[in-house]
This record gives sequence, structure tokens and C-alpha cells, in this order.
Amino acid sequence: MTTEQSGTAPSVAEMVRANRANWDARTPVHVASRFYGLDGSRTAEDWFAPFEWADLGDLAGRDVLHLQCHLGTETAAFAERGAAHTVGLDFSPVSVAEARRLAREAGRTVEFVEADVHDAVGALGGRRFDVVYTGKGALCYLPDLAPWAETVAALLRPGGVLYLVEFHPLLHALGPTPGPDGEALLLRHDYLAGRGPIRSDTPHTYTDGPPVRGATTSFEWRHGLGEVLSAVAAAGLRIERVRETELLPWKRFAGMVPGDNGWWRLPTAEPIVPLLFAVRAVRA
Repeated sequence: MTTEQSGTAPSVAEMVRANRANWDARTPVHVASRFYGLDGSRTAEDWFAPFEWADLGDLAGRDVLHLQCHLGTETAAFAERGAAHTVGLDFSPVSVAEARRLAREAGRTVEFVEADVHDAVGALGGRRFDVVYTGKGALCYLPDLAPWAETVAALLRPGGVLYLVEFHPLLHALGPTPGPDGEALLLRHDYLAGRGPIRSDTPHTYTDGPPVRGATTSFEWRHGLGEVLSAVAAAGLRIERVRETELLPWKRFAGMVPGDNGWWRLPTAEPIVPLLFAVRAVRA
């Protein structure tokens, strides 16, 4: 970036642009990966823990919006579960194009919109929804949760539900560390915000796909659980339920073992710690 070349830190706007370019570059890698199973080896339901459907309730006849949807692999499940209208929104034009292609080829009626999450109200023409779903790697790309939560509140009808399922900040803080008895998980990264975004420059993503070509720089922000819940509450949403679970939808660490519903967990000999959390909140 030109700001870094001149010795100054990039602005938030520049970091967001870098993230958009990075997700554009990641998209073909993810499409080609076994991880996403776009060859039919994975279904939309595979991306959900059983408790998510219990918390969401019956979706028949409801309008559902999935924020920061990437390829729409989860978005498809809402349409399959009978939502009246399903919309996915993402800031990556390459991701949105692929999501549209995948939905079209599968014969699904799902709408995909290209926009930054903070611009969602205008991009969606002021429409409101019964359910706004988001998470699993979304909040870390947001520099400030207050405007995000206010946007979510504006997107919900009265009585509408925000359902957030996100990687636990403790998961982001843990890192594998070599030891005399093999690899151990230790606290290696910040749990709380405060020291600014974390910059990453790598051609590899969380999938098994080929290396990323082009834009490999990305920025992530840390948000503690208290920060998340406070932002949701301050936006006028009533928090009804908070869950923490030891399950993950993919094998984040080498020592993880299969858990419920094809998901992954740490071995039973290890401490039980939260790796994922969920929040259900309602607009009055």
C-alpha cells in the first residue's frame, strides 16, 4: 500500500479495500477447494450446528438476510428451509458472482447483493427482514461493531431476530505451540481489542485450495465477547440467548477430533473451552 511505503499506517478505508481485494482473490481458491465441497460433497446443512435451527425456529414464510455471505454456502440452507425470500450480501464482487452462479446452477431462488455491510440499508432499498443471520468469520473484518449493530437493527422488522454465530474470541487468542509432549494450545494472541488490527500477508487461506494469486494482504480486528454483546444491546436489540460451544465446523487445529454433526472438537483429555458462540437478539 502507498501509505505503508510512505511510512504511515493505512487508513481504515484502505484496510477495508485491501480486505475486499483479498476476498476477491480468495474466491477462486475456495471454489476449487475440497473444504467448501461445491462438487456436491457438502450440503448447505453441513455448515450449521443443530442448536442453530432450534434457536432460529421455523423459517417458513419469513424473509431472511445473510450478511457477509461469501459464496452463499450457508445462505442456501435458508431457502431450502422454506424462507419466503432469502438474500445474501457481501462486499466482494467476485464472491457475489460465484454465489449467484452456484444458486442458479442449483435451481435455488436466492438473491445476492454486492455491498459493504455498513451500506446494506441503502443497497437493499430500505427493505426489512424477519431474520438477519451472520457470523463464522464475519465480525473480525469489522473495525467498529457499533455501526454494524445499528445497521442490523435498521434491517430488522419489529420482532425480527438477529442470529449471530461467530468464532469465539478465545479461539482467535489460542495458537498451537510446540512442546516436549507435542503441540499444545496456548494463549498467543489478544482476546480483547485495543492494539489495532492484525495484518496478515499470506497466500494461504483456511481451505485446502491452491495459493492465493494477487492480493494476499488482509486486516482483522479483535472483538471480545463483552464488546459484541454491548454493541448489540446498545443498538436497541433485546438479547434473548447466548450460547458457547466447544464445536467448530472445520478442523482448526491438528489435534482436533470429530464431534457432533460432523463438526470438530478438542480431544476429551483437553480442557473444554468455548470455540464458537451464538447470540439471538430481537428488535422490539
